[in-house]
Parts: sequence; structure tokens; C-alpha cells
Amino acid sequence: MSKGILYIVATPIGNLMDLSPRAQETLSSVDLVVAEDTRHSQRLLNHFGIKSRMLSMHEHNEEQRVDYIIEMMLDGKSIAQISDAGTPLVNDPGFRLALASREAGLEVTAIPGATAPIVALTLSGLAVDRFSFEGFLPTKQQARERSLQELSRENRTMIFFESPRRILATLEAMSSVFGEERKVSVARELTKMHESVHTAQLVELIEWIQQDPNRQRGEFVVVVEGAPKQSEVDSSEAQRIVKLLAEELPPRKAAAIAAEITGLKKNALYRMIQLSSEVD
Repeated sequence: MSKGILYIVATPIGNLMDLSPRAQETLSSVDLVVAEDTRHSQRLLNHFGIKSRMLSMHEHNEEQRVDYIIEMMLDGKSIAQISDAGTPLVNDPGFRLALASREAGLEVTAIPGATAPIVALTLSGLAVDRFSFEGFLPTKQQARERSLQELSRENRTMIFFESPRRILATLEAMSSVFGEERKVSVARELTKMHESVHTAQLVELIEWIQQDPNRQRGEFVVVVEGAPKQSEVDSSEAQRIVKLLAEELPPRKAAAIAAEITGLKKNALYRMIQLSSEVD
């Protein structure tokens, strides 16, 4: 008996017409469609008249489902894995199944399609030649700022996901760490009726998003301009300098002098002092 295949199938991130003919054919022909939320994905399958059986697999039951699904494929059944929207495994459950399938000697193939980070990047007006996907930042303020501090010298364009509840707080944290002049693009409700993309310096972007509560609604992808390449001291040396100055001077004065020495942003250095004192 031949073994089954795992198909990793991208689904629309908003507009249902973005489901490719190949994806439709695959979802119709497999023995089982594995989805994050079967109630959500059933609407997609119903729209295209796809009758395949579905099984839920999400972060809370993924470990338990994997063995059962692997056994099905070893028995010759083919499986399609989808997420609620976009390309599976990209900030979504499913990695365990893909890894276990490969370890079991099963074929794994992808049916490509929409993915929100790439759509947002292409619409941002920022550099697309080199970029990094950072997913969601930590929810707690201090942890979020520490993560941003670690990325403050990243030269590549950075892509983040964010929720409507935290979008403003995240932009304000980025302004504090990256500097208010950094260019950022906020993409909202991509491919949907109320899609919007706004790119500006953080100081302008924060003011723009505060002007209308509707601009803080929906699903967000935040694309951040990379830090300029400069012959500055590295982060560890900057931390050493600012720590030594902070032992003798008030924090803001220490940050100002450290900025002159290192070429880094004063606000970012001030946050280094704050975070250091919180850890201590």
C-alpha cells in the first residue's frame, strides 16, 4: 500500500477568491482536512462546494492529534492541513505534524497562496530585499520593550503581527526604542473590504491612528524600516557605557552623553537604563 501525502495548503487571508484552483482541487480530493477551527474553515469549504471530512487541530490538542493523523497517512490516506487564514505553520499551529510526517518518511508538499506578512511587505513602500518576520511581540510592556531593544540595531525590514487591543501601545513602544523618526507601515484588514495601509514616521503614524478609533480595529501587520547602517559601537558596548554613566549621573543626562559617544538614539539609551534598573 502506498503512503499518503501531507499537503500544507494556504487559504485566503480575507478575499475568498484568493483560494487557488490547485488548492480547491487538493482540498476536494484528500481524505481529511485538518483545520485550526473547523467551524471557521467549514464556511470556506462550503463556499467552494468542498465535501471533504474535517478534523480540528489547534495549539491545545496538536500533540494528541499528530499520532492519529500520521497513522492515517501510513495507511495510505492523504491529508490537507490548513490554518484559519493564510499559510499554515507561519505563526500558526501545525509544525509538529509537518515534522512528524517527515520523520515518518511521509511526503510533505505545499500548495502556496496568500500570506499576510508578504502582502503587507509588498504594500509598505519599505525595503523588500532583506527582511525578518518577528511574529507577535510579548504582551507585557517590559518584555515587549526588551524584545524591541534587542531589535533596535536590526538593519533588515522587520514584520510583526499585532492585535487591535495592543496596536497603539506597540507603536508607542517602537517610538520609544527605535526613535520617532523611524518609518513604519501599518496594514489593516488585508484583502478585505476595509483594507488600509498607512506608512509614515512613527511620530506621525501614532497621531494618525489616534485620530479615528476605527483605525485601531481589525487584524494588523506592522512593517518596520530597518535601522540605518552606521559605524556605531555595538549594543553590548553601548550598554556598558550607559551603565557606567548612569552610576554617576541622572538617567536622562547619562543617556544624552551616551548618545553623543555611541551615535545611538537618546530615547533608546534611556530605556536601556530603565530596563537595567528594573532587572536589578
